Amino acid sequence: MRGHVEDFIAYLEVERNASLHTRLGYLRDLKQFSEFLKVSKLCLSGTEPDIYKINEAAVTSFVYNLHRGCKKASVARKISSIRSLFRYLVKKGIVKMNPAELVPTPRIDKFLPTVLTAEEAKNLVEAPKKIKSRSTLRDLAVLETLYSAGIRLSELIGIRLKDLDLGAGTIRVLGKGSKERIAYLGEYAASSIKAYLDNERDGAAFIGEAPLFAGRKGKRLSPRTVQRIVQKYTAVSGIDKAPTPHALRHTFATHLLDAGVDLRSIQEMLGHAKLSTTQRYTKVGIDKMMEAYDKAHPKAKKIR
Repeated sequence: MRGHVEDFIAYLEVERNASLHTRLGYLRDLKQFSEFLKVSKLCLSGTEPDIYKINEAAVTSFVYNLHRGCKKASVARKISSIRSLFRYLVKKGIVKMNPAELVPTPRIDKFLPTVLTAEEAKNLVEAPKKIKSRSTLRDLAVLETLYSAGIRLSELIGIRLKDLDLGAGTIRVLGKGSKERIAYLGEYAASSIKAYLDNERDGAAFIGEAPLFAGRKGKRLSPRTVQRIVQKYTAVSGIDKAPTPHALRHTFATHLLDAGVDLRSIQEMLGHAKLSTTQRYTKVGIDKMMEAYDKAHPKAKKIR
């Protein structure tokens, strides 16, 4: 099984252009499945799982075992990983059937993303101004960019100095599937980035490949550092929510939708491959409208 998994991961990289994060996720899930088969002594040839012996009963047994300690979303992802592996093997003519094809995926409860109001977003983004520290200008630029451009956390930390065009108010970002797109900076974000570069980055750092947002040693920020920045200034801002960096992306999209920007344009700005992914923001908008209706209309409660 190990060799087939390695071939599948290589296929994801070369032919599907999957990100390292995606490939590592598949690899972890498939290794866990393989270890389960070994421990359970299922579908083995000698001591190793045999790809030709794996059947629906073995996959179902693995899934049943997962339900004891995994969240539904994790179980669904692991089933998807196994299903994707065998779809690849069927396509290559290595096996005839996909043993995971008919294994039921747990129904995942839909949730609405955390979205800040315009006032909450303003309070959070401008919170660094209340604290004087070595990283104040950087943190302000980070928060302004997340909200202004609506980019993903991974896209933010991947921005290089050469990706920035302050004159045009744009940044080039590398999204999912290694797809590049242009994201737009508002005046506040562009001004914050300029102030950060002018005051907190020394001349030696100004090399095209160098990261735009860096730590004290000039190295690229880690995802955890950006998460801590958002948490830190959420506490300073006093807002009664617990937003993540991704919540600022949701907020960006929702505020554009509220302002009348069409879904196709928002889809392009967010870098979504499918319009259906962008459409979830209409649900947020509808819920907000109904809440406002219930509060404002004198007969709202009786009508609904």
